[in-house]
Amino acid sequence: MPDSERGCVVAEVDPGEYVPTWIGPAGDEWPLNPPGRELFTLNSVTGYGITPGEVVTRPRSWGGVTVTGVKIRQRTLTWPVRLRAQTHMEFLTKWRALAESFAATWHDGPGLFRLTRPDGSAREVLAYYQSGWDGEPGQGQTEDTPVLTLLCPDGFWRDSEPVTWERRYGTNLDYLNPFPSVSSGDVLGDTEMWNPGSVPVYPTWQITGPLTAITATNHTTGETFTLTYALAPGEFINITTRPGRVTGPAGQMLGGALTRPGSTLWGLRRGLNHLQFEASGGSEGTSVTLTFRPQYHTA
Repeated sequence: MPDSERGCVVAEVDPGEYVPTWIGPAGDEWPLNPPGRELFTLNSVTGYGITPGEVVTRPRSWGGVTVTGVKIRQRTLTWPVRLRAQTHMEFLTKWRALAESFAATWHDGPGLFRLTRPDGSAREVLAYYQSGWDGEPGQGQTEDTPVLTLLCPDGFWRDSEPVTWERRYGTNLDYLNPFPSVSSGDVLGDTEMWNPGSVPVYPTWQITGPLTAITATNHTTGETFTLTYALAPGEFINITTRPGRVTGPAGQMLGGALTRPGSTLWGLRRGLNHLQFEASGGSEGTSVTLTFRPQYHTA
């Protein structure tokens, strides 16, 4: 029996709304479903679900196949919107400006497509305009209904807020353990790092002197790297783990400072990672900062 027939008072629940936003390469922000009826998203959106992938197989002599891996594919977002205005010139001004923001991805690099949920959390994906802003037949006077297709080179969504972790000589600033602990001059220490995302992620690093060498090990993955380069107090090295790139204080490439063979610029598995850092020649001011954005299969 429905609650209304039982005499129950049914409270209205606000389901909340997600907010799609396009951020162009220049940083211009365009809410695609703002209050009002001048610009809004239509219902037939697609492409925000599980990351596209291909299961790679090889035939077995006795029948069937053996799965050898999975290749992650690019994501394609289809996002229809309707743009309206009261006069033709007002419509044309908005239509041109938003079109240029999407088209700029062909010249200035990707924009950012972000979905913000009612609780304030947000996930985003880098995207290029592919097609759809063509001008619909019978429209173009005071309204248009572009069906945007955006190509996302990385099939994963990422958190809009980065996770930053820091460890300093002498005092360990571990967000999992807020109480200071003393480390020796050569050992910045062991720690646990949690990757809350759905997939492995590859962080960026900033290593600040003084030091002469550093060894960073992820005991969870069994990977390590050693970087030998003398840094004066305040000087720092930046490391991008994907693609692998090491740059020095003056912006010079320092890939040759990695011990080879044997060095892998490792990533963080999803979940718990056991890490260790050893710095030679470290003293007050020596630090390691690790930054990453958790990645997910869905928006």
